[in-house]
Amino acid sequence: MTDFGDRSGSIAASFDASAAVYDAARARLVPCFERLYSAAVALLPFAEDAPIRVLDLGAGTGLLSGRILAEFPNARLRLVDVAGTMLALARVRLAGAAHTPEIVVADYAQASLGGPYDAVVSALSIHHCDDAAKRDLFRRCRDALVPDGIFVNAEQVAGPTKALEAAYDRAWLDAVRRAGATEAEIAGARARMKEDRCAPLAAQLDWLAEAGFADVDCWFKDGRFAAYAGRRAD
Repeated sequence: MTDFGDRSGSIAASFDASAAVYDAARARLVPCFERLYSAAVALLPFAEDAPIRVLDLGAGTGLLSGRILAEFPNARLRLVDVAGTMLALARVRLAGAAHTPEIVVADYAQASLGGPYDAVVSALSIHHCDDAAKRDLFRRCRDALVPDGIFVNAEQVAGPTKALEAAYDRAWLDAVRRAGATEAEIAGARARMKEDRCAPLAAQLDWLAEAGFADVDCWFKDGRFAAYAGRRAD
């Protein structure tokens, strides 16, 4: 059983408890929020009116899915998350979609992903999985995609060295304080970070290639935040 699976209850409880303030705090606690999410959506190589099928892993309140719908209004979305209260807010956010999104409360580290999809996306979620679970998930994402389908992850990554990890943390703390985060918000973020199992970016790119993805690359990076992608190769 994966590490994420073992901890899914505590992760769900943590995020459900902060669901009401999650969106408002996101821009303060992820200082590059706009650039990170915009970069992720920009990596989807589809025509604006394409009826694409998209799986959003760890969808939370639907922040990423909402942006995808704004760019691709004919998208058919499936949102998966362990936090039911968060997904209830996502349902409200996406209520005007042309195609009613499928909302699933589940641990994607263990549950079937379904498919096939034109794109599998995620934002600030997969870092809760341990490394073995990440590698397994990347393989399953590849299998859930159509040929040439794309996987996009807007993620929190670990520094490749202890010195860089410390530098990432200092830069993050300075930036969130400048963005107006309160000390209570920072403390809450620190508490949630105890569930993090971040991996260096280079390792994750290697794991995607090992899982059968081509054209693997990072397209955006700001300290501990990165947006990377790969295309299913057959």
